[in-house]
Amino acid sequence: MEMNEASAKLALKEEEVRSILHAADNIVGRAGRTMLVKILKGSRDKKLLALGLDDSAEYGYYRPLTMANITERVDWMIKHDYLAISRDGDMPVLVFTERGWEIQREQMADLLLAQWRAWVEAGVPVTDMTYLKDRNQGMILLFLQKVANSGDARYIPLLQQWELVDYKKVRQAIREVIAHLNNGAGERFILEGAPVVELADRPLIEERKSERLKCSAASMPC
Repeated sequence: MEMNEASAKLALKEEEVRSILHAADNIVGRAGRTMLVKILKGSRDKKLLALGLDDSAEYGYYRPLTMANITERVDWMIKHDYLAISRDGDMPVLVFTERGWEIQREQMADLLLAQWRAWVEAGVPVTDMTYLKDRNQGMILLFLQKVANSGDARYIPLLQQWELVDYKKVRQAIREVIAHLNNGAGERFILEGAPVVELADRPLIEERKSERLKCSAASMPC
């Protein structure tokens, strides 16, 4: 794959990096950079629509830009080690790098926590927690760590509903978080297996060599 030389002259903002990673999350390991460009453009491409990718929060994020301009930005993300190109048979597909996935994993955990916060503050009863099943395990454990860190016992009913539908390892982690919140969340709590987040200790936009990972918020490994 030949990178667009214009991408070398770009300097993306943190918001752009986060939005491109979020847009990529639903297609990593399944589609290439062209599909990501179409999502960011807000394309009415038939395949994109058939896959429901127009439901992405970042669909049309770069709508005013040309496809070529958006491609330059996707290439910038590859050049700066947030995304990479792998192969699924003969088809080139996008994957997260270690750095890109670290950022996206935390974004997803923060989004889930924000959703729960909105539910408990609005008093919305939520009983169907199956939407959390089969998510990336590292991201789920990070989310549970954030729930524990919140110290908010109002999340306990949601945790109890979730415990009914998930796998053994996740159920055990949920029970530990519930116990921590029931105890008043006074002592420091570290959930075994939860990723250690260090993003606040270094700039988001930096060049970094890292291992390429084929994972997403919807996949269990990583």
